[in-house]
Amino acid sequence: MAGFKLSTRRGASVLIGLALLALGACGGGGSDSTAPAPSQPDPAPPVSGRWVPALSDTWQWQLNGSLNTSYVASVYDVDLFDTPQTTIDALHAQNRKVVCYFSAGSGEDWRPDYGGFAAADLGAALAGWAGERWLDTRSASVRSLMAARLDLAVSKRCDGVESDNVDGYANTSGFPLSAATQLDYNRWLAAQAHARKLAIALKNDLEQLPDLQGDFDFAINEECFALNECSAYASFIALGKPVFNAEYASRYQQNTNGARTALCAAAQQAQIRTLVLAQQLDDSYRYACP
Repeated sequence: MAGFKLSTRRGASVLIGLALLALGACGGGGSDSTAPAPSQPDPAPPVSGRWVPALSDTWQWQLNGSLNTSYVASVYDVDLFDTPQTTIDALHAQNRKVVCYFSAGSGEDWRPDYGGFAAADLGAALAGWAGERWLDTRSASVRSLMAARLDLAVSKRCDGVESDNVDGYANTSGFPLSAATQLDYNRWLAAQAHARKLAIALKNDLEQLPDLQGDFDFAINEECFALNECSAYASFIALGKPVFNAEYASRYQQNTNGARTALCAAAQQAQIRTLVLAQQLDDSYRYACP
């Protein structure tokens, strides 16, 4: 969907432990601040004709509302369908890289290509998301539509893509999806993106991260600190592949009991680029950890 999408397998958020507070306060702060990562492995070798994200990259993620292009961020993640070409071109003129969001594992009935999905390929509804249904990612017709979306990303001159909902096997999809079929689909997506000279992010799907970290160029995560899951990305970061994370809890916005201070200290320690955003992923609130 063109908005906040927290992986449906996830449970309730938990507070960052007192151990994170011991890491100390973030230096500086604010929505536009940046700082070098503490220590970094050797960068991945460049890939001919394709952008390769770096651990030093900063990011902005906005999928709803009029796009604010004024933030100091080297990567903008925007909606593939809704973002005008003029906006993408303007971001490139500002020397930003553009990642284009689309759902690769669900059909959304407001998208212009929704009518291309066969009835048999549309499964159970995504709980809490009206008009959205899981897809049978084993289907050749589903894959054909996703290839067309990647072609659209190329035509709009996106530098990379964020393919959402790539963990249908871990949800009640209405199809007999398995870990094996999910790995096959996710690797297919990565190969198709790379064939088009697009970088591709692995979205959530932490359980399969060890199997997929060689296929994807970077990762996008929601609430790994609140859910105490960020350590799963250590080996990903060791490969020099950045992890872009968003946290939504109001306690971070208000810095309740130093929660945001602790969050940013933990993010800097883990070399995870973390934003505090509004759940609807518009421009109503943004704080970038240094």
